Amino acid sequence: MQLTGPEILRRMQISNPKNPDKKPDIIITPFNECCLGSNSYDLHLDNKLKVYKQTLPQGMKPAIPYKGNPKRHNIADWFESYDDYLKFAHDSTVYSTLNPQYLLDPCDEKAKDTIDIEIPETGLILSPQIGYLGSTIEYTETRNLFPYIDGKSSVGRHFILNHHTAGRGDDGFCGTWTLEINTLYPTVVYPYMRIGQIYYETFIGERKPYDLNKSSHYNNQMGPTAAAKIQIEKIR
Repeated sequence: MQLTGPEILRRMQISNPKNPDKKPDIIITPFNECCLGSNSYDLHLDNKLKVYKQTLPQGMKPAIPYKGNPKRHNIADWFESYDDYLKFAHDSTVYSTLNPQYLLDPCDEKAKDTIDIEIPETGLILSPQIGYLGSTIEYTETRNLFPYIDGKSSVGRHFILNHHTAGRGDDGFCGTWTLEINTLYPTVVYPYMRIGQIYYETFIGERKPYDLNKSSHYNNQMGPTAAAKIQIEKIR
């Protein structure tokens, strides 16, 4: 069953003697009650992004600072120099994300090297060809409940996908939420914009808290966090 907004607030205000340091079941920091909805709490985009180096063609920018008017931009803005743009105009396949030279190998640690990007107050244009790792401003702790995040409808109607498969959290997870961001069109994002919502559900069964699970990778993560190495296991 899903918690209502008032129930989320109540769970934040009541300490639970069964939790570490008698903490409440729900912690959201920072918290502003105006962001509390009918059955969720709105989350905000931090001003830091990461891009995997392997996915960025040489000579291309991962994003463009927004000048406040779409007419002040053109496709050459995506390139570090006009010569790089001419190379693209001559042979766009060199820069296409369909080109296997930009593949991501989930089992290769070098593929996890990232470039840091800061979102200026005036906004940043994201490319539909690039995948971005973002983060919520909010740090959350959840115990005795199942947390998950999803995009706000206004974000979705601008064709911003803020997570692919990692929208489900765990009982016991503590940290900020890493977002896997893609856009359908060149799209402007701003620091601290509302980017998603967190929901809480009750569950049935014995607990297996994430923060006590030795195989968990992302507990206490802060900011955009690159993927852990995926293990190859033969299951018999």
